[in-house]
Amino acid sequence: MQVEKQKKQIILDKKTAQLKLANFCAYQERSQQEVREKLLKMGISADDTEDVIAFLIAENFLNEERFAIAYAGGKFRVKHWGKLKIKNALKLKGTSEPCIRKALKLIDHESYVNIIRLEIKRKSKEITETNAIKKMNKIAAYLIGKGFESDLVWDILRAGNKK
Repeated sequence: MQVEKQKKQIILDKKTAQLKLANFCAYQERSQQEVREKLLKMGISADDTEDVIAFLIAENFLNEERFAIAYAGGKFRVKHWGKLKIKNALKLKGTSEPCIRKALKLIDHESYVNIIRLEIKRKSKEITETNAIKKMNKIAAYLIGKGFESDLVWDILRAGNKK
């Protein structure tokens, strides 16, 4: 069995690292944590890492608030994640609480409720359970697992069941 060797790039100067990371950040929004990890893999010293991050922030390649907004919007629209899951993912990315709050505020409530309804319809077609209560519990567990607030999920499920 072969042991995989971890590649570690060594960049000799800070300027080269700045250019590589500027391209890295220009491609898509990045968190400071992602940039730090990339610099660590490149073998950049701690002092140079902070200098490169300061450069990226000054040149507007790196912006925590912009990253949080893009990340939250993307995960909501594409993956249909709920606010709780988005919040936890942003915390894991090292995003500050004010940026997380701002990003979550930008998710339209009506769209949020519509996504929950859409996911309820989709999941109810997949679940073969005949008992209505068990089926509702499975749907609710699925949506809560996707990060939607349990009280909101149950309110929508009960409202849909009354129709």
